[in-house]
Amino acid sequence: MFICDSQVHIWAEETRDRPWTPGGQELVRDMGHRPKPIGYEELKELMDEAGVDRALIVPPTWDMDRNDLGLEAATKYPDRFGLIFRVPLLDPKNGELLLRNLIDNPAAKGVRLTFFRKEEATWLFDGTADWYWPVAQELGVPTMIHAAKFCPQVAEIAEKFPDLNLILDHMGVPGGTKDENCRPYVNATASLSKFENVSVKLSSLPAKSSELYPYKNLEPYVQKLIESFGPERCFWGTDLSRILGAVGGSYRDCVTHFTEEMKFLSSEEVDLIMGRSLCNKLDWSIP
Repeated sequence: MFICDSQVHIWAEETRDRPWTPGGQELVRDMGHRPKPIGYEELKELMDEAGVDRALIVPPTWDMDRNDLGLEAATKYPDRFGLIFRVPLLDPKNGELLLRNLIDNPAAKGVRLTFFRKEEATWLFDGTADWYWPVAQELGVPTMIHAAKFCPQVAEIAEKFPDLNLILDHMGVPGGTKDENCRPYVNATASLSKFENVSVKLSSLPAKSSELYPYKNLEPYVQKLIESFGPERCFWGTDLSRILGAVGGSYRDCVTHFTEEMKFLSSEEVDLIMGRSLCNKLDWSIP
């Protein structure tokens, strides 16, 4: 089975020459990510051990708006890594320039925008992000969004820009939300399935459950999203640094959670969700 992880982070230690986002150390701790940085060589070894063919590198929020490590990884191992790059929303001129320059780079597969930190939470309302959507649609840039709690705003964007591929992070569930508390967010995410240009990442699931593997209490939410969006618009992923951090799980368990434990799925549906649908959406050819 071909497997592609829709979200992994890599990063380097914070140094004087490479400062993190203010409060970055606290972000890593509070979000439950592994304190020790993950480099792409280690990631590649972990993928090999878990049976993962490819992964999308998503630069973490605590590493400013840097894309350098992801570009290096995807350039060195183009069949293993793709980059979902960050753009500086607060700097429209340079942000658009970055989009136009990077989108022709074969290593770049899309963009990720986050709106969950306190300083980002108004950007969907106050016009900060308005410049991005028409440019991304014009250039055909698939865009991942961490915007849990903002489904009405995502719906407006999806309707206004129907040719822009939007991919919702982590089932649309905010970080720190677990068990039954996931339900209203999953329901809100499912309501966006009516927009054909909206897809969803079934990612970071172990962090959403207080149960042990195979996290059976999350299965109804996964099933609802797959039934709503269809397997062509649902993408498996891990958010691996969180799994290796506070969750204390394994990469291989994240794989078998879907390939062995989701009994309601057909083998064809599993095959799509585990990587083929994602690569098709990103126009990333599969060998």
